[in-house]
Amino acid sequence: MNDLITLSIGEDFHLRRGKDHIVYAGMPSENVYSIVQRKAISYGGEAWNLFYPIKQQDIVIDEVNLFVEKAMPSEIRFRIR
Repeated sequence: MNDLITLSIGEDFHLRRGKDHIVYAGMPSENVYSIVQRKAISYGGEAWNLFYPIKQQDIVIDEVNLFVEKAMPSEIRFRIR
């Protein structure tokens, strides 16, 4: 999968079957963007914020490689590698 994925703040994306979901949480500062990693466990779940410097484009979430093309206050654009 190498399609461009765009998430607005609060939008959910399932990384892959058997992998976690992510939610774009915006930019807490002009140099940092945040992605929430969400793991469903039975009827409950866990979620935590991951913070990345704006210049970091290659990230790994739940063993899935992502290439962030652009992170903006209202949305993020990335590709799964």
